[in-house]
Order: sequence, then C-alpha cells, then structure tokens
Amino acid sequence: MENENEFLQVEDEIIKTLKQIYDPEIPVNIYDLGLIYEIDVDDDHNVKVRMTLTTPNCPIADDIIAEVQAKIEAISGVNSVNLKLTFDPPWDESMLTDEAKLELGLL
Repeated sequence: MENENEFLQVEDEIIKTLKQIYDPEIPVNIYDLGLIYEIDVDDDHNVKVRMTLTTPNCPIADDIIAEVQAKIEAISGVNSVNLKLTFDPPWDESMLTDEAKLELGLL
C-alpha cells in the first residue's frame, strides 16, 4: 500500500509541475490545455509521458518538450523520463479542462 501511495505522490508532483508550464500563445498551462495524454510511473520510478501540442507546426515545440523533460526529471523520486510526442489523436478544444475553458472565457 505504501508503494501505491508513493506512486500517487510522484504522479501528483508531476501534475503540479506540468501545471506550471504554459503554452506561450495561450495563457493556460499545458496540463489544463489537455496536451498531456498519459503519465505512467513504473516500479522503478521511470516516468513515461505521452503528450501533444496544439499544432504540429508549433515554432517552439522543442522548447516546450525540453522544459517538460527537464522539470519532470528534477522532481524528487523520478528516476528517468521518457517523453513521447504524438499528434494522434490531434489536439482540439474539446480536450481543455473546465478550468481552462473558464480561463479562456469558453464557459
């Protein structure tokens, strides 16, 4: 049971961290934008993140990916990070959290 609690703490920390990373063109963090498709923490605290961007032609894609990678790697308890960028399914506004929709005036 303690292991499960430990995984949840690491996952919570990852989510808090992702909520501090913003798409520079949209004043909403990447987590609430719905850009994070999956977070998986294994028994050795290796983290797999599957994410997307609002557009495949994002001019700062490399910067956002590097920031996500570096900030998750800096979290205590994280052993390694495997970040996979995907555009399947493509991002659209339906992936926004209610919090993001409220921030953007869509609710």
